Amino acid sequence: MDGFPADVLSRWIHVGTAIVLVGGTCFMRFVLLPSARATLTDEAHETLREAVRNRWKRFVHLGIALLLISGFYNYIKAMPGHKGVPLYHALIGTKILLALAVFFLGSALVGRSPAFAKMREFPRPWLMLILLLSAAIVGISGYCKVVLPSRGAPTVIMTYEAGS
Repeated sequence: MDGFPADVLSRWIHVGTAIVLVGGTCFMRFVLLPSARATLTDEAHETLREAVRNRWKRFVHLGIALLLISGFYNYIKAMPGHKGVPLYHALIGTKILLALAVFFLGSALVGRSPAFAKMREFPRPWLMLILLLSAAIVGISGYCKVVLPSRGAPTVIMTYEAGS
């Protein structure tokens, strides 16, 4: 069980960060954008958009860093237990590529590059794409964790002894 506390902490960081980022993206796409568009003037909407983007980009950048660090750690720890399981490696490779696409889109939506100004001006389809890709990532992760568990995964067996 070497590294067990670090393994648990890394998993919490990874999953918790994903929850915050995907939840925030869902909130923006389905609550904030429609509400702002329906009730604010164009000038007020732009002011709100800038304020939200300036605050949200801190979450996005820190979240990407945490996901990369914890994901790399989790990947290194999981590889020995999946040696000779090509489906696992193919799915994890696909998950990583999808995650990189999500990181790119998220960064483009909170960034300042003029090349992505149109994306920031009309974020709804891009936020939806991030949510769809994120759902695929969660699906792949769940499948790999449940259907293709590690052969070297530590098992913790708790027993109850009468009189203890």
